[in-house]
Amino acid sequence: MMELIAVTLGATLLATALVPLCLPYLRKLKFGQFVREDGPKSHLKKTGTPTMGGLIFMAVILMIGSIMAIETPAILPVLLVSVGFGLVGFIDDYIKVVKKQSLGLKAYQKLLAQLMITVVFLVYQYSTVSEVATLIVPFIQDGFLDLGWFYIPFILIFVLGTVNGVNLTDGIDGLATSVTIGVLCFFLVIDLMIGSNLAPLLVTAIGALLGFLIYNSHPATLFMGDTGSLALGGLVAATAIHMKLPIIILFVGMVYLIEVISVMLQVAYYKKTKKRLFKMAPIHHHFELMGWKETKIVYVFTIFTIIMCLVSVIGIIVHIGLGS
Repeated sequence: MMELIAVTLGATLLATALVPLCLPYLRKLKFGQFVREDGPKSHLKKTGTPTMGGLIFMAVILMIGSIMAIETPAILPVLLVSVGFGLVGFIDDYIKVVKKQSLGLKAYQKLLAQLMITVVFLVYQYSTVSEVATLIVPFIQDGFLDLGWFYIPFILIFVLGTVNGVNLTDGIDGLATSVTIGVLCFFLVIDLMIGSNLAPLLVTAIGALLGFLIYNSHPATLFMGDTGSLALGGLVAATAIHMKLPIIILFVGMVYLIEVISVMLQVAYYKKTKKRLFKMAPIHHHFELMGWKETKIVYVFTIFTIIMCLVSVIGIIVHIGLGS
């Protein structure tokens, strides 16, 4: 436990120290945020704020995580999935920020790259994990669900949904960072309960994000970009799969889910009626246009995530029968 605390503090301090060292280079390279004109007008003032900050906390996670993987090899596949998705995000950011092409990678290019990473991880899972298609069902004592071959399409949808859910959540200062810290803390607690050997990676990520949040909270002086949000989505998804807990994302990752659903509903409703269901999607922008301050949205969404995480811990306790 003391080692995990030390790793968390080390990652926090390293990320906190790296950001001010890297910010001048990001500004010099003109890695400034491009703000779309169809977004909230209040965000236009953020144009030019350094982005691609995900490179910094991912560097911390990769560096410390690689060292920790020497003693705990189980964290390496999950780490590589996160890095893989982060690389897709970096290419997307590079096209948008450096090449000044506002849409970045084409949708099919991003989807294909994400599918390739997921398929490679699936192949690894099938080659190394026994009863790979069997998932833990929370809130049911000794509850398990064997998906059989349906596991493959389920995981493909799950990973893409989770990764892009985190990406959509990254729309206001500190939101994706704060919510994801809560989700990772949940997985850390469960790891300590059931022993999935991911604790070293989880505390590294939590520490790195805490250091990054100092600069990412409102008013943000640094954004994570798709580099960071896709990497975090990959980390959350791969962690859930490794721990056989994709089902639990319906609870701990409900903010991600709501963000995705709000966009889907907005698009479908507009196509049918030519009217908007929400003032703007994803839904955090809806609350902004209702007059909520960014800080209030972050607080509410984060507290909601914490509550859902606590509920989910109870679900896992019931599953393993600690209360009986």
